[in-house]
Amino acid sequence: MNLLFLEYPPCSTCKKAKKWLDEHNHSYTSRHIKEQNPTADELRLWYKKSGLPLKRFFNTSGLLYKSMSLKDKLPDMSEEEQLNLLSTDGMLVKRPILVSESFVLVGFKEAEWADKLKKD
Repeated sequence: MNLLFLEYPPCSTCKKAKKWLDEHNHSYTSRHIKEQNPTADELRLWYKKSGLPLKRFFNTSGLLYKSMSLKDKLPDMSEEEQLNLLSTDGMLVKRPILVSESFVLVGFKEAEWADKLKKD
């Protein structure tokens, strides 16, 4: 299984998720979300594949999200505007994100990751 793991290395949740992947012998390619920000096209694809509301892709507890008052602005923005905004700065994006050919997981919930990554 080809996995892409998007992380912000100092993030404690990302460290926990990475440790979990390693302990369960899942191989992945790691990508620093701040240094290699997801593009609008990547985000669009992942959003569609995830089945999640687009708001789940925003790092709502982040300083940038709060300083930009996005809680108040997002409801008036189109999907395209939100995707373009997310693609401007990796710190706006919820992390970690785990991308496979068949699913996308946003944030680390051990039970959810275990369910999706069951080995055949």
